[in-house]
Amino acid sequence: MTLKIITAATIATMAPATPGYGLIVNGAIGVEDQSIAWVGRIDAAPAGWRDAAIEDCGNRLVTPALIDCHTHLVFGGNRAKEFEMRLEGATYEEIARAGGGIVSTVAATRALSEDELVEAALPRLDALVAEGAHTVEIKSGYGLTIGDELKMLRAARRLGAMRKVRVRTSYLAAHAVPAEYKGRADAYIDEIVLPGLKAAHGEGLVDAVDGFCEGIAFSPEQMARIFERARGLGIPVKLHAEQLSNLGGAALAASFGALSADHLEYLDEAGAEAMAKSGTVAVLLPGAFYFLREKQAPPVDALRRAGVPIAIATDCNPGSSPLASLLLTMNMASTLFRLTPEEALAGVTRNAARALGLADEIGTIEAGKRAELAVWDVGHPAELAYRIGFNALERVIVG
Repeated sequence: MTLKIITAATIATMAPATPGYGLIVNGAIGVEDQSIAWVGRIDAAPAGWRDAAIEDCGNRLVTPALIDCHTHLVFGGNRAKEFEMRLEGATYEEIARAGGGIVSTVAATRALSEDELVEAALPRLDALVAEGAHTVEIKSGYGLTIGDELKMLRAARRLGAMRKVRVRTSYLAAHAVPAEYKGRADAYIDEIVLPGLKAAHGEGLVDAVDGFCEGIAFSPEQMARIFERARGLGIPVKLHAEQLSNLGGAALAASFGALSADHLEYLDEAGAEAMAKSGTVAVLLPGAFYFLREKQAPPVDALRRAGVPIAIATDCNPGSSPLASLLLTMNMASTLFRLTPEEALAGVTRNAARALGLADEIGTIEAGKRAELAVWDVGHPAELAYRIGFNALERVIVG
């Protein structure tokens, strides 16, 4: 049995039962093997810990290690040209309907081997890790064939092993209708999405099932078919919903007890209430809102009133959010969506863990949770959302 005491000037536990950040001044964390045994002031350390090794974090802040709960980290190529088109006036829908958007990344992704996809994604993952992330969700969705979707998921699993980061995978074959199935979305679901889900589940590659519920993608009725299959396999679901219009996707996701509904710019009160009843987390993606120059922000006040937990994430992807910084995401969430710095930090710790079904393991500094901690050269946690382009991470402590 290995005992260690981690000391710091301030600990932000982010525990839901404590007010604010759950701050403990002159705090310490007792770690037994890989788990947190106790948290409190150093002068109140439990008896029996006098001989424990001490790791002194000095005059610094300790928070839970960060969590990016929505990324598309594995892909081929880039879409810088579409960025130019958008600045010249083309809309997201116009680019997608012209054969661009998600589908334009498909050819580049299909052309790469699994090894090449891993090599391309590693710098993006390293950027997140360098800012204190220890858990990252990675979606498929740029292969759109059974073989290419499996290739993406295998690459995601390998990334976690190479960097010793926890990677959660989401099967997102229902991301777009590929060119060869244009006008035949139902056939694509029958011939690719559902058989691919069975194959991916059989290989142990799927932690959740996702989809894009939008006029340019899949209807609520089509997503319900996919979610029914996921439920039959015992796989939790989540959904890209209400990004460009209100099709009732969030309410659909809630009816299946979804882990999260993501984007949500056009969410209505009924959708927020449905999410609150089901415990579905709202994952807001300020990078996409910023990059696409959207005008309608998610209804944060409605989410607060309904009591829906709010997480935030980078949405790192080549077309609508080429963002690989959780710290900048926190600032964007505060400046663009008016989240408080406390809500922003909860959004990349406690609530992000809940959005991945990991709330019992990580996301707060509490007894019984895994010891996954970020140490920052700042005096107060609000500084993490306040600064722009400044990485105050001093170290990450795991186990």
